[in-house]
Amino acid sequence: MKRGVSVLMVVALLCASSVGYAMHEKGKKTAIVLAFFGTTYPSGLKAVENIYNEVRRAFPHTKVRITFTSNIIRRIWRKRQKEAEKWLSMGIPKEVLYVKGFLSVMDELQEEGYKDIIVQSTHIYHMEQVEDLLSYIRALRSIETVKQRWKPFDKIVFGRPIAGGWGDKYDYHEDLKRMVEVLKDDVELARKKHAVLVYMGHGNEYFSCAIYAEAQKMFRTLYPDVQVFIGTVEGYPSLEDVVEALKREAKSKTVILKPFMVVAGDHAHNDMAGDGPDSWKSVLERNGFKVVPVLEGLGEKDSIARIIVDHIRDAAKEAGLRLE
Repeated sequence: MKRGVSVLMVVALLCASSVGYAMHEKGKKTAIVLAFFGTTYPSGLKAVENIYNEVRRAFPHTKVRITFTSNIIRRIWRKRQKEAEKWLSMGIPKEVLYVKGFLSVMDELQEEGYKDIIVQSTHIYHMEQVEDLLSYIRALRSIETVKQRWKPFDKIVFGRPIAGGWGDKYDYHEDLKRMVEVLKDDVELARKKHAVLVYMGHGNEYFSCAIYAEAQKMFRTLYPDVQVFIGTVEGYPSLEDVVEALKREAKSKTVILKPFMVVAGDHAHNDMAGDGPDSWKSVLERNGFKVVPVLEGLGEKDSIARIIVDHIRDAAKEAGLRLE
């Protein structure tokens, strides 16, 4: 009898332990950090809010935070905090006015008990900002403590940019193709206007900008009846390269000019569509083109936001994380 009771007690204890373990695993807190380059333009925040809201809808029971990777942009918002009521009354989300850098956001999440973090890039491709972000992630992952349970995080996983990234886990050609496919409404606008479509990308002086040339080629492959040209603010191909190509190849003198960026911020308003002599609009007009600027960031499109949601799902699945 005593032996039977002992067996029952052992079974009960094992069951209790299993239940406790399951509850611990189920109760682990997971958060998503959306990493934007950022913008100082209130109108440009439409893209940030659209992506944020789409992610919240997809994972309503998961904590979602935002961070701006641009140090310059964060400094500007920090100065604006001195007139907080003014900016909040303009409809600026509190999360933007008080936006923090990546490390600060991670510190807050750790203090709040979040152990598994999905860091999702909303950048176009893997260039300077993404590489710096990954360096922070690698540093946090490398932290070792004497007792495993005191490690600040259990898992920090990275969701690849919109047009893909480096490595062999995901074929960036497929990511890029999907991105070009969901931008078909831009192509349709150019088609209706009997115009060429010119995109202004950000680019980079330290990393290869070949992704823009690949994107241009893919546009032309998928939509052969509409001429698409892509240039960058920094790096190659430059505005000068675009102008030369237009003079040589353009079958229309009308140009639909759009930012190939997630947000339509300072670059879009000033470098692209500004009235200054060096803006893309002014330079193209001096070269005989009729320019129709469209100040819409790619992130304002639900189809782009859904790509980001799917990349979050991929990162979660790869790490064995369940999102709700």
